Amino acid sequence: MKSSHSGDGGNNCVEVSIIGQNSVALRDSTRSDRTVATGQAAFRALVDGLKSGGVTPPQV
Repeated sequence: MKSSHSGDGGNNCVEVSIIGQNSVALRDSTRSDRTVATGQAAFRALVDGLKSGGVTPPQV
């Protein structure tokens, strides 16, 4: 899935993929050689925290 915030300017997004029944894989589209896997519950908590403002993304 691609974020609507990433625009059409190329590879500047985080890619998310479902793995099996309980896992999610994440990777930066600019660093496709690095993938992080986590459980769906942990990923959901991260997304919910970002949406509610309870988790602040780092400033780059």
